[in-house]
Amino acid sequence: MQKVLPLSDYRWLALPPLSFLLLLVGLPLSRLLYEGGLAFSPALLSDAYLQWRLGWSLLQAAATCALTLLLGLPLAWVLAHFEFRGRTLLLRVLMLPFVMPTLVAGLGVLALFGPHGLSGLNLQDTPWLLLYGNLFYNLPLLIRAAVDGFDHVPASRLMVARTLGASRWRAFWRVEWPVVRPWLASALCLIFLYCFSGFGLALLLGGQRYATVEVEIYSLVAYELNLADAGALALLMLLLGAVIALLYALIERRLARPDKRSPPLRQPVQGWPQRLLLLACLLLLALFAAAPLLAVLLRALLADAAAWRVLQQDDTLLALGNTLRFSLLALLLATALGLLHGLAARSSAGLRALMFLPFMVSPVCVAFGLLLAYPAYSATLALLVAAYALLAYPFVAKAVVSARDALPAALPNAARTLGASPWRVFWRVSLPLMRPALRRGMAFAAATAVGEFAVSLFLSRPEWLTLTTLIYQHLGRPGAANLEAALVLSSVLLLLALLAFMAIEWPEKTHARTS
Repeated sequence: MQKVLPLSDYRWLALPPLSFLLLLVGLPLSRLLYEGGLAFSPALLSDAYLQWRLGWSLLQAAATCALTLLLGLPLAWVLAHFEFRGRTLLLRVLMLPFVMPTLVAGLGVLALFGPHGLSGLNLQDTPWLLLYGNLFYNLPLLIRAAVDGFDHVPASRLMVARTLGASRWRAFWRVEWPVVRPWLASALCLIFLYCFSGFGLALLLGGQRYATVEVEIYSLVAYELNLADAGALALLMLLLGAVIALLYALIERRLARPDKRSPPLRQPVQGWPQRLLLLACLLLLALFAAAPLLAVLLRALLADAAAWRVLQQDDTLLALGNTLRFSLLALLLATALGLLHGLAARSSAGLRALMFLPFMVSPVCVAFGLLLAYPAYSATLALLVAAYALLAYPFVAKAVVSARDALPAALPNAARTLGASPWRVFWRVSLPLMRPALRRGMAFAAATAVGEFAVSLFLSRPEWLTLTTLIYQHLGRPGAANLEAALVLSSVLLLLALLAFMAIEWPEKTHARTS
């Protein structure tokens, strides 16, 4: 039987995305390394102010990892071991925080725990405000990873342990923990990387005292024009982030090994103890994953009519049009690059690793590097859209690679045997089978582009106002009216992200096995 195509024949498709990565990541980061290396001196790290910024950046990332593990592991155990009505929907909804723009999440946290917050507890100017925001984003990530890890525990091994008299705790520690541990380590590396290099939440929730190094880099560039110190700090952040990203890649490589073991059977919830346990888990998820979004919507609905008139202002219409236009252009470019990279990366571990390169550097470092590398093009629409696409296309590429890995070889090979050309095989056989995964990757990319904040602050022009930058402008102005206007605009941004979320998860169908 004739094979579809030698896998090596697809590698030439990687030329456009690799060239794109070289221009948008390689050259800008090289210039950033050069500038930072020239400006770097040991005296920079001896500054007490910068020591605090760097120490707090590391501490808040580590504390978030500890809190997500402490809260997320028990929640994941319950979701993995019990079957109940709405479980599949709940697992889908857990993806919702991931597609939320950081400004929406930040405003939701402020609406809950800021001055005059709905909870009555003011956490502003405390570290807990940023830590809660980090939990909103990262707790669902760890839960999903842990549930996947529990699903890889062999049912036979777990049943043997329980049959021999092992308690639930002993069965977990001796049978489940060794299997779940790599999945947790992978998620924790990603969480640390997200929190360490995060910008939007730290800018909005950190305040003057608890801002991170990423916020300090932005302040040095935007307000002080101190490119030397900003480059040195960006270099330091890049090196520390690269170490964590390398650790994450090594763990992911271990998890990529094929595993054909069946997941354990889930049991229906029975009795009041199990029902109370499930209720406690649902309340915790509501507190950390849903409350900020509900707070944004509630505060927007409670705003007076004057606040809602912000939707009729020229700036709002301009920002909405720009957001949709930039996101659409970025989505088209990200889809083309992601599709090419995903098709080429199936047979190459190196291409698979390069696919995640945009995730390994923070948006602040990307935007700052682009300013240094292409100063003549810093105010061009092409560079702005390209930066949006850079941060979005790995979602498409990852989805395509996963779909290609799962593609049954028999159908394309049969089509080739019947005389179909490689292009016809791809268009009529492979692409229809890959379309659901491709659509999900495109939805993630669209949500990323809609909520992008750091790149917009660095590269945008006044006439390129977007919803994220307009919200930030309202937050920077005094008065309750501006805060209410920001909440109304955030509800619009939340609605756009919800549309992307529905495209991601709602059509998906899963079939659970119950005992």
